[in-house]
Amino acid sequence: MAKNLLIVESPAKAKTIEGYLGKDFTVKSSYGHIRDLVKSDDAIDIANDFKQKYEVPADKKQIVSELKKLSKEADMVWLASDEDREGEAISWHLFDTLGLKDATTKRIVFHEITKPAILRAIENPRKIDYNLVNAQQARRVLDRLVGFELSPVLWKKVKPSLSAGRVQSVAVRLIVDREREINKFKSEAAFKIVALFDKGKSAFKAELPERFAKQDDAEKFLQDCTGAGFEIKSLDTRPAKRSPAAPFTTSTLQQEASRKLGFSVSRTMQVAQKLYESGHITYMRTDSVNLSDHALNAAEQEIVSAYGSKYHQLRKYKTKNASAQEAHEAIRPTYFNQHTISSDSSEMRLYDLIWKRAIASQMSEAQFEKTTAKISITTRKEELVANGEVMKFDGFLKVYLESSDEEEDNLQDGENTILPPLSKGQQLELQEMTATERFSRPPARYTEASLVKKLEELGIGRPSTYAPTISTIQNRGYVVKEEREGRPRTFRVLTLKAEKIVKDEKTENTGAEKGKLFPTDIGSVVNDFLVQYFKDIVDFHFTATVEKQFDEIAQGLTEWTDMIRGFYSPFHKEVESTLETADKATGERDLGAHPVSGKKVSVRIGRYGPFVQVGETNTDGENGEKPLYASLRNGQSIETISMEDALELFKLPKKVGVFEDKDMTVAIGKFGPYIRHNSAFFSLPKGLDPHDVTEEMAIELIIEKRKKDAEKLIKSFDEDPTVKVLNGRFGPYIEFGKLNVKIPKGKEPQSLTFEECKELAAIAEKEPKKAGKKFAKKK
Repeated sequence: MAKNLLIVESPAKAKTIEGYLGKDFTVKSSYGHIRDLVKSDDAIDIANDFKQKYEVPADKKQIVSELKKLSKEADMVWLASDEDREGEAISWHLFDTLGLKDATTKRIVFHEITKPAILRAIENPRKIDYNLVNAQQARRVLDRLVGFELSPVLWKKVKPSLSAGRVQSVAVRLIVDREREINKFKSEAAFKIVALFDKGKSAFKAELPERFAKQDDAEKFLQDCTGAGFEIKSLDTRPAKRSPAAPFTTSTLQQEASRKLGFSVSRTMQVAQKLYESGHITYMRTDSVNLSDHALNAAEQEIVSAYGSKYHQLRKYKTKNASAQEAHEAIRPTYFNQHTISSDSSEMRLYDLIWKRAIASQMSEAQFEKTTAKISITTRKEELVANGEVMKFDGFLKVYLESSDEEEDNLQDGENTILPPLSKGQQLELQEMTATERFSRPPARYTEASLVKKLEELGIGRPSTYAPTISTIQNRGYVVKEEREGRPRTFRVLTLKAEKIVKDEKTENTGAEKGKLFPTDIGSVVNDFLVQYFKDIVDFHFTATVEKQFDEIAQGLTEWTDMIRGFYSPFHKEVESTLETADKATGERDLGAHPVSGKKVSVRIGRYGPFVQVGETNTDGENGEKPLYASLRNGQSIETISMEDALELFKLPKKVGVFEDKDMTVAIGKFGPYIRHNSAFFSLPKGLDPHDVTEEMAIELIIEKRKKDAEKLIKSFDEDPTVKVLNGRFGPYIEFGKLNVKIPKGKEPQSLTFEECKELAAIAEKEPKKAGKKFAKKK
């Protein structure tokens, strides 16, 4: 047995590090966290200084057992989990769970997996930093308290099975608020004037800085330009420079990988984790833009060697965020001379992005010559403006150019265009002039990347929280990421050519969205409920303040239990008050009276999602007629649906065809859309709109369901056809009425008799149900 046991978080990292250390070291992985808060309500003892109750999950027991055995045999145990708060907490959990001793335990950290970095860490061990542990514990405890106390409020006051989180709720609010801004936005049209001038063999464009709100004014401008003289009134040529962006932080990497590679935030982090564990890049959770002296020297050598000394410019970036976590480096390649790596496509592309960004940060500025020409019109006081740009030295642009979220909106007219040789006083010949109707745009919906940017700007969340936050709000069904088709919109174009004005109408596609985040109806209703009753939970400044308090705990400036107590006491009172006083939230909206029956038409959230209702429950006339219900279609919202679209939903149920001489009918029921055929019900797959179901699709779904049912059935019984032995997700089981009964080990499912099934069902029914415990409250 080796004298030293070194424990890291992942097997990939263990494999890489084992190659750097000699036979005296055994390197093992903990596979992330080895324990977590118990799932029951007594995980946190509020009355006893928020003491936590932990458990080792079943899938980690074997790992813990092996690590315990190896740690007892080793002379020294080295805890080498990641260098952030989460990593520090993992080291503490290992220390506590494995029963390690201070004298024979050392904590080491490194931000890159290279031999020099690992050996340097071994030479400079430290003890576990309990300030960092406490900061992680504070976040974990606070988020558990919020989740466990807030979720039951949502179950009772909004809809069963909902849950809420602290940072996630703020992220949902941003998306809901943005959607409402877009819905309220009134687009305004204005005419943009562009002139095309003929200059010998080349032509160039000039634009009128002002826009005309009315077509008549735009047309008058074109008429005035008929036969007018155009002269260059002023010519301004000046040098311009552009500097490279700082090396990547977690946030900027997520944003740029989204723009350039189309990666989701979670995919970026998964790929970056693999690159880090393989020793290709430095640690991928950081909000620092700093590069070490070693990295600066390596980058300089590579730039001078590959491009020449005129391309190098030393830059030391400083992190703007005062509360940046532990002094990490920015994300960079571990070896700058490694331009590419051999790996799968995703890893190669992300590495390429990281390498280029880091190298570009140490390269010279790009130099341009910018020209602005102002053109006078003899018949008008306004001036046209032409912009041109000539690159004199590419500098960092030889390697990399940063993208932006709204690329099209940020491109300046004339940027990267070259003007022909021009001189002041020169007369110009107009080739044509257009007045094109352009529409103002609403604020852009968030992408995953722009949401991360916004959260970071607001000081909400930290490098380790962005990806899980964005995944959680989508998994909970509060937000969806999807593409939406645009709609056609006509616009007017007036063209002056050969002293004639031609009027035309053209069509463009507007409002198309790709990979944007939309709030769901339930997301909007939950958000409004939280805004009304739990202002602090969804308040941007309050949430940012909580993050700062975690940072103060990490620096040893604040006692974590005091911070939690200060948050929990008022929050708990809000919970109790809301349970007593709040009305049920449904997001109900009255659409008006039905055009034929005159009954009230309304839309709201129900147990199974958003729906339209015609008529009123229990008050709909003396004849006791029940209201009619219809679920909303994908893409429809209770906030924006019109009466016309709502009535269209009542065209279901509808007959879609005949199969085996029986009608197939599509309808929407209590549990969602389905096909009814020969007294049997077949659920529609998620995402398939019931209005779009064809006869062929219906037949295919019926046949597929029958096939699955046949494969699922192991045995049935003549004594009672409702008793069946079935194949389930977790193996064979007995379906006995409403009971699902586990089959004991050693019993062959095919050989079970009806009597045996009955006996097993009776035993299962008598087994006591496990009751959850409540948090221990202060007395």
